[in-house]
Amino acid sequence: MRRLVFFLFLFFFLLRSQVFASNFSTDYNVSYNVLENAKTHVNLDVALTNSSAEYYASSYNIRVGFKEIENVKASDPDGQITPKITKSPNGQNIELVFNKRVVGIGNKLNFNLSFDTNEVAQSNGSVWEVNIPGLSNQSDFSSFNVAVSYPSFLGRPAFIKPDVSNAINKSRGNSLSFSKGDLGAGGISIAFGQYQIYSFNLTYHLENKNLFPIVTEIALPPTTNYQDISLQDLSPKPRNITLDSDGNWLAQYSLNPSQSLEVLAKGKVKVYLTPKKEIVSKDYLNQNLNERKYWETSNPKIKSLGLELKTPRGIYDYIVNNLTYDFSRVSLEKPRVGALNVLQNPTSAVCLEFSDLFVALARSAGIPAREIDGFAHTKNTQERPLSLVKDVLHAWPQYFDKDSESWITVDPTWGNTTNGIDYFNTLDFDHFSFVVKGKDSSYPIPAGGYKRQQDISAKDVDVSVSDNFQSYPNLQMSVSIPKESVPWAKLSGTVRIKNIGDTISDANTLNISAGFLSADKKNISINKIPPLGFVDIPISFVKTPLLTKRSDIITIAFGKNIYQQKILISPFVARDLILGGVLFVATVILSIIVFRSRRLFFQKQ
Repeated sequence: MRRLVFFLFLFFFLLRSQVFASNFSTDYNVSYNVLENAKTHVNLDVALTNSSAEYYASSYNIRVGFKEIENVKASDPDGQITPKITKSPNGQNIELVFNKRVVGIGNKLNFNLSFDTNEVAQSNGSVWEVNIPGLSNQSDFSSFNVAVSYPSFLGRPAFIKPDVSNAINKSRGNSLSFSKGDLGAGGISIAFGQYQIYSFNLTYHLENKNLFPIVTEIALPPTTNYQDISLQDLSPKPRNITLDSDGNWLAQYSLNPSQSLEVLAKGKVKVYLTPKKEIVSKDYLNQNLNERKYWETSNPKIKSLGLELKTPRGIYDYIVNNLTYDFSRVSLEKPRVGALNVLQNPTSAVCLEFSDLFVALARSAGIPAREIDGFAHTKNTQERPLSLVKDVLHAWPQYFDKDSESWITVDPTWGNTTNGIDYFNTLDFDHFSFVVKGKDSSYPIPAGGYKRQQDISAKDVDVSVSDNFQSYPNLQMSVSIPKESVPWAKLSGTVRIKNIGDTISDANTLNISAGFLSADKKNISINKIPPLGFVDIPISFVKTPLLTKRSDIITIAFGKNIYQQKILISPFVARDLILGGVLFVATVILSIIVFRSRRLFFQKQ
C-alpha cells in the first residue's frame, strides 16, 4: 500500500478591522479532495453576514498554511474575484476584494475560494495521516464544517482523533465530515494503515582518551511494545550485545589507548499504532517510581501537584495547558533544566522538559513512568517540533497502564504545539524509539549523541520511509563439557546461546536431561537475546557414587537446537589421569637427567 500524508493546516482568518469579529458572523464549509496523484483540491465556501448598521465589509484576508498553492480562484455572486497573493513566513496570505460591499444588518455575502496544493498529500510508505489543528478562537465562527475525501482503496481509518465514534458515524464511503464542535481546541488527526516501516542508518563515534584499554558500549534502537527492529548490519561487529533492565540493546566494543572507532548500524523498524502487552515485574515497576536527576519526585511542589492531578490524563492535560514551547531554546541549544525548574519557569520548555515534568509528576503520584528518546517523523516543525535539533531527535514519556498491561506512549509536547491535537489516547506512526530511560534519566545515550568535537556538525541519524520489513531470529547453540569425569567430582560445563539472526529472540527455556546423571538445574530460563548477542549458561550435574563406572548420554535442548554427548563416569578415568601424570613427570625427569649427563660428557671432552 502506498502512503499519503495529509497536513491540513489551520486557517487563520485575518480581518481588516479589529471590530470585524463582533459585527460580522462567518460560516465556513471547507473541503479537501485528495486525488490519487497526491494533489489536493481545497475548496472554501464562506457566508459572511453583517450584524451591524455601522460597519460594512469590502474585502477579506485569509492566510493559508501552505508554502506553495496553484490554480487559485475566487468568486462572489457578482462574478470572479482576482485574488491578491503574498507570501508570509508560514504560508500564503490571500486578499479578496468583493465586487459588492456587505452593507446593512442581516445582509449576507457568499463567496468561494479554491486552490490546489501538493503539500496536503504526499505519497510515502504504507500509512495515510491527516492532521487538522483545532480552531484557536471558536467564537469567531458561527459554524465551521470540514469534509475530507480520500481514495477509496484506503478503507477504514486506523484512528480518528478525538471522537472516533462520532466521526465514523458521520462518514460516508470514503469521506469524513467534522463540525466546529468536532474540531474544538484539539483538532483532528486521522490515519489509515496498520504500521509504518522506516530504514535507518546510524553512525556512532567512539574514542578512548585514556592510557589504558577500555570496554565501552553504544545503544542501538531496541524492539519495544510499539516497534520491531531488524538489525541488518553492524560494522565493525561488537564483542556482544546485551539487554539492560529497560530493554535497551547495548553493543560492547573494546578500544585500545588513544583509539578512535566509527560504528555504522543499518536496519529497519516497523512501528505499530497499538502497543503490545508486556509481562513486567513488580521490581521493575517500582524502579520506575524512583527519584532521579531531572525527576525531582520528592520535591514538595512536584509531590503536591502529582497527588492533586492523580491520573496520567490529568498530568498530561496540565502539562499541555501550562507549559509553553520555547523555539529559541532549540536554536540556542540551551541545556536541559529538568522537571522542577520548568515547573517554576513554565514559559521556556522543550520536549525534554515536557517529558521530565510528566515523568516526575507521574512517579510522585505512584504511576510508573519513563522517558523515550528517539526520532520523530514530521513535515511541519512548527506544529510538531523536534527539540533535540541535531539529527532531528525528539523525547516523549510513557506510563504503565495496569488495565491494558502495557507501557503507553503519550506526547505532551506535540499536544501543546498543535493547539491540542490528542496525543494521549492514540499516538501515531511517527515516533521511533532509540533508547528507553527508566532506571536512569541521562543514560543510555541515543544515536546521534555519540559525537567527538570534530564530528559536532556531522549528520549521524538518517531515517527514511521504507517497505518490505522482514526479520528472523536465528539461535545457535554450542556446548563445552568434558567427555569423561570421575564419580567424586562435579561434572560441569557451559552452554552458549548466540543469536546470529537480525532481530531479538523470544525468551525460552534450556532443558537438560540424561539417564542416571541428574542436572543441578534441569530447566533454565533464558531471557531474550538481541541480534549478534550471546549468553553463557553454566551447567552442572550431581556427583555420582564413589565406585560408579558407567556411561550416559546428556541431551541439551533449546528451541530447535538439540545437542547430545556421551559421558563416561569412572574411577579409572582418575587412575588413567594419575598414571598419565606420573608418566609425564617421569619423562620430564629422565629428559633432564639425560641432558645433564650429555652436558658433563661434553665438558670432559
